[in-house]
Formats: sequence, structure tokens, C-alpha cells
Amino acid sequence: MNDMLELRPNCEYCDKDLPAHASDAHICSYECTYCTTCVETVLHNVCPNCGGGFAPRPIRPATERRPGVFLGKQPASATRKHLKWDRGDLPAFVEAVRRIPPAER
Repeated sequence: MNDMLELRPNCEYCDKDLPAHASDAHICSYECTYCTTCVETVLHNVCPNCGGGFAPRPIRPATERRPGVFLGKQPASATRKHLKWDRGDLPAFVEAVRRIPPAER
């Protein structure tokens, strides 16, 4: 079992690079990763994969302050992910879910 975040390298909607230190990366509870612009203007805080909400993705420390616990020993993923649903269906899905508070989805 992997106990650390994958830190995906890109926005799954627009493919913007989101390196490990990116402050504009957001994730859902399944680690689906999107940039702030897509979360706010396209997705309206609705993950298109699970319907959940988003939280800012934490930044993994680049400096080793504890032995073996830093980006150098536990690097971010290099595998790019992309939206797996049809973009044409996305607006209806987002509209159906966006007004439901994330805790109630």
C-alpha cells in the first residue's frame, strides 16, 4: 500500500504542467489532479471522475529535514493523466452536482 500522494504532473483537463512545487494544483480524494483555473471556471469544484470536491494539493518538501522524507527520495509521478470522460458530457454532469455541498455528495 502506498501511503503518500502520487503528485501527478499535470492538470487532467487542460494538461497544464503542475510540478511538485505547484501552488495551483488541486486534488480530489482519489488524487485526480486539476489546476486552479479548471477547478474554478470549468469544473466548479466538481471532480469529473468521482463527483467529489477538491482541496489544494500539498507541496512535498524539497529539503530533507527528516531522513529519507523529501522529494529527492520520494519523487512526484512522471505519468501524465488525462480526463477519461467525454468533454461534451462534462457540463451536464458538473451542473447536476455543483450545488450539492461536497460533504453531501
